[in-house]
Amino acid sequence: MQKRVKGWGLAAALLASIWGAPALALVQSAPPVSYGVEADTFHPVRARQGMVASVDALATQVGVDILRQGGNAVDAAVAVGFALAVTHPQAGNLGGGGFMLLRTAAGQVSAIDFREVAPARASRDMFLDKQGNADSKLSLTSPLASGTPGTVAGFALAADKYGTLPLSRLLQPAIALAREGIVVNDALADDLNTYGKEVLLGHDNSRAIFFKADGTPYQKGERLVQANLARSLTLIAQQGPDAFYKGEIADEIAAEMAQHGGLIDKQDLARYRALERKPIGGSYRGYQIFSMPPPSSGGIHIVQILNILENFDLAKMGFGSADAIQVMAEAEKYAYADRSEYLGDPDFVKVPWQALTSKDYAKSLAQQIDIAKARPSEQIKPGKLAPYESNQTTHFSVVDKAGNAVAVTYTLNTNFGSGIVAGKSGILLNNQMDDFSARPGTPNVYGLIGGEANAIQPGKRPLSSMSPTIVVKDGKTWLVTGSPGGSRIITTVLQMVVNSIDFAMNVAEATSAPRFHHQWLPDQLRVEKGFSPDTLKLLSAKGQNVQLLPAMGSTQSIMIGPDGTLYGASDPRTPDDLTAGY
Repeated sequence: MQKRVKGWGLAAALLASIWGAPALALVQSAPPVSYGVEADTFHPVRARQGMVASVDALATQVGVDILRQGGNAVDAAVAVGFALAVTHPQAGNLGGGGFMLLRTAAGQVSAIDFREVAPARASRDMFLDKQGNADSKLSLTSPLASGTPGTVAGFALAADKYGTLPLSRLLQPAIALAREGIVVNDALADDLNTYGKEVLLGHDNSRAIFFKADGTPYQKGERLVQANLARSLTLIAQQGPDAFYKGEIADEIAAEMAQHGGLIDKQDLARYRALERKPIGGSYRGYQIFSMPPPSSGGIHIVQILNILENFDLAKMGFGSADAIQVMAEAEKYAYADRSEYLGDPDFVKVPWQALTSKDYAKSLAQQIDIAKARPSEQIKPGKLAPYESNQTTHFSVVDKAGNAVAVTYTLNTNFGSGIVAGKSGILLNNQMDDFSARPGTPNVYGLIGGEANAIQPGKRPLSSMSPTIVVKDGKTWLVTGSPGGSRIITTVLQMVVNSIDFAMNVAEATSAPRFHHQWLPDQLRVEKGFSPDTLKLLSAKGQNVQLLPAMGSTQSIMIGPDGTLYGASDPRTPDDLTAGY
């Protein structure tokens, strides 16, 4: 029996009018699946021909419909990305940036870097006050907070090189949703009422879109029309990415910046390029791991932590045991300490990725881990590598019937970015400049410490934790995953991998399992509800500073069974997300 998803009526009508096709039939439920284990508590969505997992139901529907119309996984991912700019403006975007990791059915793996770039007029100390202290208001909510956006260039590059449908066609669902309006869901209503009031109300262009005439934000069930955004999307469909980087949209962005003291000008936009990079690769207990290279720190440190964990029998320790959590938390401390010192834009600094992902280096760190006693973070320093040298984001995953797989994580940084809509473009601008080290050694909004490698320089890309990840088993794509969460992205994705491999969880169980996080500084083991109180007491006795704090991450994941069946799961921590296939 198929279950109709609330809010799909409008999207079905819009997409049917676009494609001239009947509305999408969804796979919404599945019998218990866990490759032979019949006692699973959580069950994934199951499909055979294609699957999309995203934070928003309408965007997921767009992607599945592209697959049904003959598009491949890259086509669907690009269409989902543009749709999320309409349906999930908290993080979906045209004015931000991110990363795409893809693996073709033939086994080719590629990473597309469309991270934002510091404008040419950016300077090292631009976010310091007169006393030399970092000013978060400047780096988060002022016009100075925005780097040159990369999303449009990244999606255009992916569609041109790896897609099968024209970019103009992939934009049509997003155009229709923006023009006809979306029904505000729980997530958007909640975020407009909280973050929106903080960052959007103070800007006339933003207030005109997301707030009603009486000054109240749009509520759940009300229709939000984004006519200016529809026009910008239409311009991109007609003119390609040049509309954004050299045409009318570039004019709007540059004028907004010039009027209010921002740094992005038309030259910054015209010179922007999305880059194709070689992914970070590793192995873990016989599986191949692929993830993002710098300027993301995610791939390097996921592989580094997995290399450390390979020296311990986590399966024997058991999921949720104090020993397993102790080992993982200690491994995370070492990785985040190294992140603070060595990671940055590889076009500006030499990132010692080979050393950081070395099995020998990991073994030397593993030997320093005491299962019985936590090591204080103040005693952990970035490692000496020479001997080994040879919150608010969104993620979506797509797999097509041929076996092509795509994982995309992109963002404005914090919810709604800087809160500034560029002129009449309808496009929210990012506040990614906060991801640079405003002053080396000073934490950013996520508490992450950065060093000289991540200092602000014109043309440089800020360091990120975004970690779209693909796991390969026996030569075939096995798991496609990723998550938002700022500094907690790395540990969230890590736990998806460990839960799936070491603890033999199906994708829904791995997604729903409680999470924990340690990022070296502050010296705090953050845990969600769901772990045994006895476990937490044991961890405290080992010296961990255990803090019960709100839920972490919003993974959107797809696992491929040995017979090619697709099993997917969206995160129960997030309202209104959806995994669907056909």
